[in-house]
Amino acid sequence: MSLRYTLHSAKPNPELKSKSITFSVNQEKEEEKKSLEDFGRWFGNNLAHIFMQIHAMAFKDMEEIRLRVNRPLLIRGHHKELFIDGQGRVVAAEKGYRVQREDVLQALERMTQSSLYAAEEEMKQGFITLPGGHRVGITGEAIMKNGEVQTLKHISALNIRLAKAVEGRAELILPKLLTKEGALHHTLILSPPRGGKTTLLRDLIRRLSDGSPGLNLPGQTVGVVDERRELAGMWQGIPAYNLGCRTDILDGCPKRMGINMLIRSMAPQVVAVDELGHPEDVEAVLDALRTGVKILSTAHASNMDEALKRPTLRSLFELGVFERVVVLSRRQGPGTVEEIIILEQMHKSHLGMVRGNDL
Repeated sequence: MSLRYTLHSAKPNPELKSKSITFSVNQEKEEEKKSLEDFGRWFGNNLAHIFMQIHAMAFKDMEEIRLRVNRPLLIRGHHKELFIDGQGRVVAAEKGYRVQREDVLQALERMTQSSLYAAEEEMKQGFITLPGGHRVGITGEAIMKNGEVQTLKHISALNIRLAKAVEGRAELILPKLLTKEGALHHTLILSPPRGGKTTLLRDLIRRLSDGSPGLNLPGQTVGVVDERRELAGMWQGIPAYNLGCRTDILDGCPKRMGINMLIRSMAPQVVAVDELGHPEDVEAVLDALRTGVKILSTAHASNMDEALKRPTLRSLFELGVFERVVVLSRRQGPGTVEEIIILEQMHKSHLGMVRGNDL
């Protein structure tokens, strides 16, 4: 017996396709609304209402929100700045919603849980950190004592920098940061402000912690000193971001103290820190190297030449601390990898390097 089949291509059902698209769009709108509502709780009624009316830029694309007393409300995204009026519309600067002192004070009260005194230590550094790792820059009148800032008063501006977790960015560059045995080279990530270095650092921590069989990378114990409370976004001991299943986090502790604390108490294989730059950081990193741990860090600089002009970073390079440097930019959006540099030994204060293209 022979059987013959006639095959017919199935005609797409426009109704099903339409429903699928509608569901996807509606779901995205609901998520956007929820994100704005959650974020709006940090502000008074006026600003919270305005944020809910903004449609010109999705919340996920916002990078900064600038509140300056008696100046128009400004939202920044990738290569984009928008002045917003009282109805959430994009307008010229002169027609934008004028931020009132009350708007700033209400926001600050909510952001500090109605306890400015408790937040004074952070405010001395010019910022506070919200749950989720959002950093709020603060300017105003500095109160000085013995040559040091004690606190800020008459707050005039807030800069809310929105933190985001973007998983998967580490996959492309991680192979170039590992030895053949799967160990991490001591690595420094460089970028200008808003260049995506903290986002990339988060993803590298997660991937190192969880491991990756395809890269011959076993999961490693990672100790994170989150001095600025941005990396993990800790809230009451719970991280807002996934930093991996083998990661231990020391929140709000200065790097010079935290690195040694983690090494003594948690025996990490990798120590990760954000924004090296103080002279005390050098000693802490050198102490860590003597114990055999690997260092993963970031620093502010647009390129290697700029980094070498910073005394703290230059001393680390001259001491041969770092073996890989990842340079980021905003050229194609935050986190654009411009190059990966292999550092060789220093010779007579000249830094030898091989560019990532030569790997």
